[in-house]
Amino acid sequence: MPATTMHKFITFLGVMSMLHAAYSAAQHRSYLRITEQEFTTLPIDILIQGIISLFIVMYGVMYIAGDFKEIRAVVDLENKSWETLRNLPSFQTFNHRGKSLSPDFL
Repeated sequence: MPATTMHKFITFLGVMSMLHAAYSAAQHRSYLRITEQEFTTLPIDILIQGIISLFIVMYGVMYIAGDFKEIRAVVDLENKSWETLRNLPSFQTFNHRGKSLSPDFL
């Protein structure tokens, strides 16, 4: 399934919401330092916003990233013939010393 503009917009909103939750957490910590209170935990609204934003971003990224591939290599290799599998272009050399033994070599 290709990524649509809607999926990109959802991901953008999720990232913005996550950045807002991070900014709110930093602002809360700054407030606690100013009022000389001890930090125990973040307020529940910041935690919920961060968790929901994380899931929204994960949903959007799954559609933007494209189709997943199978982990097993056998699945990709089932569709190839034996000749294709033996074709190793990194071992093909065309400039070798046998060329100098040829009578047509100049």
